[in-house]
Amino acid sequence: MPLDRATLIPALKNVATQLRIDSIRSTSEAGSGHPTSCASAADVMAALFFAEMRFDPQNPRHPGSDRFILSKGHAAPILYAAWAEAGAFDRAELLKLRRIDSDLEGHPTPRLPFVDVATGSLGQGICAAIGTALNARRIESDYRTYVLLGDGESAEGSVWEAADVAAIDKLDNLCGITDVNGLGQSRATMWQHDMEQFARRWRAFGWHAIVIDGHHMAAILDALDEARRTKGQPTMILARTIKGKGVSFVEGKDGWHGKAFKKGEELDRVLAELEKQFVPEADVVKADLARQIPKPPAMPKENGTPKSAAPPAYKIGDKVATREAYGTAIAKLGEADARVVALDADVKNSTFSDKFEKALPDRFYQNFIAEQVMIGAAMGLAARGAIPFPSTFACFLARAADFIRMAAISQVGIKMAGSHAGVSIGEDGPSQMALEDLAMCRAQPNIAVLYPCDAVSAERLVTLAAYHPGPVYIRTSRPQTPVTYSNDETFSIGGLKVLRQSGEDVATVIAAGVTVFEALKAHEALKASGTSIRVIDLYSVAPVDKDALVAAARATGGRLITVEDHYAAGGIGDAVAEAVADAGFEVHRLAVREIPRSGKPDELLDRFGISARHIMEAVRAVALVDA
Repeated sequence: MPLDRATLIPALKNVATQLRIDSIRSTSEAGSGHPTSCASAADVMAALFFAEMRFDPQNPRHPGSDRFILSKGHAAPILYAAWAEAGAFDRAELLKLRRIDSDLEGHPTPRLPFVDVATGSLGQGICAAIGTALNARRIESDYRTYVLLGDGESAEGSVWEAADVAAIDKLDNLCGITDVNGLGQSRATMWQHDMEQFARRWRAFGWHAIVIDGHHMAAILDALDEARRTKGQPTMILARTIKGKGVSFVEGKDGWHGKAFKKGEELDRVLAELEKQFVPEADVVKADLARQIPKPPAMPKENGTPKSAAPPAYKIGDKVATREAYGTAIAKLGEADARVVALDADVKNSTFSDKFEKALPDRFYQNFIAEQVMIGAAMGLAARGAIPFPSTFACFLARAADFIRMAAISQVGIKMAGSHAGVSIGEDGPSQMALEDLAMCRAQPNIAVLYPCDAVSAERLVTLAAYHPGPVYIRTSRPQTPVTYSNDETFSIGGLKVLRQSGEDVATVIAAGVTVFEALKAHEALKASGTSIRVIDLYSVAPVDKDALVAAARATGGRLITVEDHYAAGGIGDAVAEAVADAGFEVHRLAVREIPRSGKPDELLDRFGISARHIMEAVRAVALVDA
């Protein structure tokens, strides 16, 4: 039976005090952390976890549970303290904070079952929260998503990308809380405690904004209730708080960010002051609060059993851009599997993700020209069981590089697609030519990087990406390329295809995407003059098939040539060189080695050293050296 306010509020105040004590003890034991940032948020956390959210501490991933994302991830100790207070694990574990043998890391990661996405790179949690809120719509659940931001964090542009998108999507199941404690890491925050500045901005972005005293428990509860009753728009609760609240000698004082209290006299003084703040007669009720957390409702399983997507249906020799085949593939997947969703950043008619929108508009999410929130929302969707395909021009994914890094840390299964890669896009010029995207994604140890050369391989690799257990990047191309593979050809993540080979091959040329066809042209021209080369389509750039590459090197006298529509650093050349280095082989690399310019695709491939002509010259050069 719900507690009346007169009983509940003192108990919640005691919970808040306990959360402060636990956060301070754990950071002092660790010798590092952010106890003052935890202290300012303690009252809000107590109200959220013990009077508002529906969740099961023993089953944090329950599909019907309300979700909480700590966007101000440096306040991780209070998140851990709240879950310990709820009974998810023994409070003694808190004293292992930041230890190598503990999953209670300095900033939250999904190694913990109650963390959906990694946070700590500020401005990202609210973007992920949009994804979790959208997922509730997808599965027709009434679970709510709560996200706690910091006021310093609110200077990040991605926060306002998220504000725009949440308002456009009318996410009334999303409630943000900003901990406005007025102090950042090195100085006062931008607007300090001018609450009207915050409120005016959030209202201008289309949110329902509520300004409260973040240490007044009744006001917090009233605001959460108002947010729950608000329809048609998301809510932002702006809580005016004091950094270091509860510890008199640091309250509201600069210079204490990220500093743990020293064990001994200083810590004893802090704990003694906090322990005096307990309301004795509320202790019994406090002990019962965890048992009164409302459990989430039972949820039906995903609608329908996933079916196999329809296979490719092309004719050998037909010219189809891989970006178009990508659009066809995700639409087929979406029709076969209700978990598949697509996200766009206002380029759907160029990436061909509009094919998905036309087929399945309810699972297509438009983010407009805001790549950070697109990737962030995809992270939130993936964390809740969806299979998201966010796509844009490959060069614009660089704007979301930090989100991609955090997706890798989160180990969530987002399936990114970048089109219009390389100089082969032609006249649009260098600002539109992704020439570093392979390097960006290969740098993360758990992102699979796929680069199809034709429509069949594009469709097959998209399907493999969907069910790969982790993040994937798919690079698609603007030019139409001839269908090379039969519709029943099979592929694997970590595989490659040997397209041409003979016992007389003098070198192996390794290509991917558009350069596969330059390598095939070179093969035909060299063959006509009596020289034979092996041609490999390295459609899986990460991971690579090390054994097959080493075998090709051995069969062709150790002469390996890579050719890629990408800068020399971090792409196909580096991937192959790393794979064969231990076997003692070196790689001759053809890549774009200067800032390119506008021109026709064929002109640009030749001018920047990756055309069939340059491949032939490279083959002759390495063959002559060894002759």
